[in-house]
Amino acid sequence: MWAMIVKEFRQMRRDRRTLAMMIIMPVLLLVVLGYAARFYPSSIPVAVAGPDAAAAERLLPKSFDVVSTDAAGGRSWAQDQLRDGRAAVAVITGGAGPSVLVDGSQLLTAQAALTALQQLRFTRPAATTPAPKLAVTILYNPGLSSSDVMIPGLAGVVLVFVGTVITSLGVVRERQSGTLEQLAVMPLRPRDVFLGKIVPYFVVAAVDLAIVLGIGIAVFGVPFRGSWLVFGLGALLFLFVTLGIGVLISTVSQNQGQAIQLAMMTTMLPQVLLSGLVFPLSSVVAGVRWIAYLLPLTYFNEIARGVMLRDEPIGPLWEPFLFLAVLGTVIVALAITRFRSYLAPAPSGGRRGRGHAGHAGRGVRSRAVVGGSGAQRETGGLA
Repeated sequence: MWAMIVKEFRQMRRDRRTLAMMIIMPVLLLVVLGYAARFYPSSIPVAVAGPDAAAAERLLPKSFDVVSTDAAGGRSWAQDQLRDGRAAVAVITGGAGPSVLVDGSQLLTAQAALTALQQLRFTRPAATTPAPKLAVTILYNPGLSSSDVMIPGLAGVVLVFVGTVITSLGVVRERQSGTLEQLAVMPLRPRDVFLGKIVPYFVVAAVDLAIVLGIGIAVFGVPFRGSWLVFGLGALLFLFVTLGIGVLISTVSQNQGQAIQLAMMTTMLPQVLLSGLVFPLSSVVAGVRWIAYLLPLTYFNEIARGVMLRDEPIGPLWEPFLFLAVLGTVIVALAITRFRSYLAPAPSGGRRGRGHAGHAGRGVRSRAVVGGSGAQRETGGLA
């Protein structure tokens, strides 16, 4: 039994990827769930409009962070601030009394804002002048339904699963079976191979996205208020990035187990926890928040929720579109480069920097030499 224990420890030490996952995964969960993320944001972005904007700004709770003020603005200006994602709460002064608009598409932020507003209404009557009654209106998700907020993000998680995990497994399976080695002797360019690999998974992911959205809209009653064209363009860019990540993972994995480990540890888990799907980005501490801006799901969440819930046009969404395009360009270029190094013809010495095709080529040449020697011996014998 002791020999088996020693053997398992040695095998575990040699499998560095599994060992790293067993150590890094608990630490990552501990840091994110115990330290970095909070369910309620520490600050709530607020826009203030109307003639008494300056006075209302002074009366707001400390958790409210005023990001824009317009003394000449009205309800339409305040609603545009919420629709374009510049603020989560808008306060409109003037008239019979102040009114408050709350963005219900930011669920946890909206709940924190309502709690703070209730405390404000409770403490103000103790002042020398009575506080006017606040008229609070929740926009874009009046019932504060969690499904309205989660399903647009879950559509992105489905695309991450198909684009990253399934794609990497499919390519690695071909490497293990030796199919990719045959591509080294075919007249195919690396980008042709890359596109040929990702197009079938792109079609499957698009069908899965349509199924998720259809069920979300028909069964859960999730609204779709925006443009299908804008949403489709965002999904196209996002899927392009995830497919590139899947192919890139497959080029550094020797088997399907390694591909699953890398996909889960480097893409799935960080994107679910740090993309704003579960926790608001404003609640993540700055030391960890920068990771969220490297994750494509962060930007797809902004596009999906903005288009589906707030009818947000493409203009205010230029930042997530731009970042997805940049991420896609970088990742796809890396994936094509990896494929080029794998499919490149072997040099005259029969050695290849990477891949097994070079080994296969050496085996063919060795057999040819051996066969030639045998033929010479046979000829010499006949002579």
